[in-house]
Amino acid sequence: MGTIMPSSDSASAPRNHDPWNKGRLLGQKRPLRPKDVWTIRVRLQLESRKRDLAMFNLAIDSKLRGCDLVRLQVNDVCVGGRVRDRAVVIQKKTGRPVQFEVTEQTRRSVQEWLDGRDVVNGGYLFPSRFTTRPHISTRQYARIVQKWVASAGLDSSAYGTHSMRRTKAAQIYKKTGNLRAIQLLLGHTKLESTARYLGIDVDDALSISEQVDL
Repeated sequence: MGTIMPSSDSASAPRNHDPWNKGRLLGQKRPLRPKDVWTIRVRLQLESRKRDLAMFNLAIDSKLRGCDLVRLQVNDVCVGGRVRDRAVVIQKKTGRPVQFEVTEQTRRSVQEWLDGRDVVNGGYLFPSRFTTRPHISTRQYARIVQKWVASAGLDSSAYGTHSMRRTKAAQIYKKTGNLRAIQLLLGHTKLESTARYLGIDVDDALSISEQVDL
């Protein structure tokens, strides 16, 4: 009696894997609240994590995508050994320049990170510890963000690298309602993209409009 071969259906049947999104929160990642920013910042200061503190403060101020943040070079934010008040970088995704402010506490944390380190203009601000990489990867940055979020007692599945990008933008919109200003700060080409990115809907727009009486 011959050997019975498995049918093509059974041979090719896929294994019963869990879906890739099981247990994950989909959709836009939440921006941090001011008290969350304060909590993370204080923890990094107390733990003397100079690199992470400089990275966190720059992430909030710059509103850059993760791929642009990790590629920052020393001379992007420093001139003559001093941290700039404002900086300009070319976005990897769009190829367009975007400007951002560097607040006093961010300047101080970046300066402390650079002090005592052998850095040169043209070098990366956040170099990788691996010799095969010139700077930390976006994946490594994402893991670092998860640690920041967890340290503040937040649900790490609800936050990500775009939380850093959205945090200050969300507060600016909340205080001013100036969508055009946020569009410029985020480097978006279309205003509609900014509205979608911030999760602005018709009710938000009407709430702002109701505050203006002509």
